[in-house]
Amino acid sequence: MVPKRLKAARERAGLTQTKLGILAGIDSSGRARMSQYEKGTHSPTFQTVCAIAKVLDVPEAYFYTLDDNFAEAMLYLHDAFRLAKQPN
Repeated sequence: MVPKRLKAARERAGLTQTKLGILAGIDSSGRARMSQYEKGTHSPTFQTVCAIAKVLDVPEAYFYTLDDNFAEAMLYLHDAFRLAKQPN
């Protein structure tokens, strides 16, 4: 996982570490755990990444790709597909 992406996505969503931890179903140490994930001192399981991605409405792959431009392109495509699925 690329830690800076977690922080960027969380901030883009306007969530605190604590709030994201709660919404993602992480135990009561959610803020501390999110801080560790964002610093890269611990890595979340794929299941946890999936929960975080769902809360932040980003594709799971966004957290794993190494290329920043590709990561941003993923977000763009994700948003475009989400908009395309909405009823007119």
